[in-house]
Amino acid sequence: MTTHTERSEKRAIRRGTNLPRMGDFNESVILDAIRRHPTGLSRVELAQATGLSAQTVSNITRRLLDQGVARESGKQNTGPGKPRTLLEIVPTSRYAVGVHLDPAVITCVLVDLLGTVVGHHSQRTPSGADTDGTVADMAASVRSLVAESGIDEDRMLGLGIAAPGPIDAAAGWVVDPPELPGWGRYPLRDRLSEATGLPALLDKDVTASVVAERWAGAATESRNLLFFYLGTGSGMGLVVEDTVLRGVSGNAGEVGGLGAASSTRTLVDEAIALGVLGAEYTVLDPADAQRGLERLAELAAEGDAQADGIIERLAIRIGRGVCAAGTLLDVDTIVFGGPTWLVLSHRLLKTIEPMVARSPFVRATHPTTVVSTTLGENVAAVGAASLVLDQALSAQPRSLLLG
Repeated sequence: MTTHTERSEKRAIRRGTNLPRMGDFNESVILDAIRRHPTGLSRVELAQATGLSAQTVSNITRRLLDQGVARESGKQNTGPGKPRTLLEIVPTSRYAVGVHLDPAVITCVLVDLLGTVVGHHSQRTPSGADTDGTVADMAASVRSLVAESGIDEDRMLGLGIAAPGPIDAAAGWVVDPPELPGWGRYPLRDRLSEATGLPALLDKDVTASVVAERWAGAATESRNLLFFYLGTGSGMGLVVEDTVLRGVSGNAGEVGGLGAASSTRTLVDEAIALGVLGAEYTVLDPADAQRGLERLAELAAEGDAQADGIIERLAIRIGRGVCAAGTLLDVDTIVFGGPTWLVLSHRLLKTIEPMVARSPFVRATHPTTVVSTTLGENVAAVGAASLVLDQALSAQPRSLLLG
């Protein structure tokens, strides 16, 4: 029979180090281990799973209990001797805000320590070049969410921002996003941080989405995964050996021609050109495309061969892309999400799942799970908040660099 401890050691838990000056890293290792086990872990199991000494585990868990981040959740009988006390995360001990700047809609969410959404606000993205005015509106939404929650400021970890690429991650700038004309090179991270009073992080929307999936979504136990985002634009978020791949400038995951050919605008334009949709569905603004997309999905479901063909060709393009990327990275999980994906998911999976299953490379030595996100249409906003949780609470190997 597999014991609770044996099951624990099979999960994706980072190992700690008993060397001095590593308190911050080890504390994150402990937090990460507890978080990944919703039924709780005992101190003995934490020591076994992380490789830390019993004394180190005891010292760290005492601090976490004192901070209110963890709590004792019950007893576990493991045979003769004293029952072990289980520890679990206190979800309401800390919170983070996430903002997703999408060309069609701006979404703000407030999440607890486990990534559960406890507050939400969305609005259509303004057209035009009044970037400062848009940021002021975003900041007002953030302040409103926090105020309505009644959460003390000392429990707010910070603000995460997800934006379409390209970005300059180090500087915190968006860089001429194709579907956001007028934004140019804009210091979004610092402007929004100043306007809200919260420390902020900026990342690409597809990268934020993959962080959400490994924090609170469909891939919490996968160390090697690919997230394909399909919305106003498209792209891939990538994780290899439990590390999110960002690239030199934070723009890893751009999919070039596949992205352009998979955009909502492209699908609607194709449908209009083929006469499947009327000219009244012409996309003048990114937010307009959703109406045409939903009608296209309805027509395909009703048996319109041309409408179905448009979606089938999209599915084949995406399937080829994820099979190639999945092979390159040797992933065990492929997750799909985004507003467009949610409208077309059943039809797209009908084609993509068999493509992955038939690939001689993706499944050569291991099964590959293909799933839709469990986080809904706001996955990128949840991902933005998860960037903050991940930065503050997950074990970051770079924090081991000394000097």
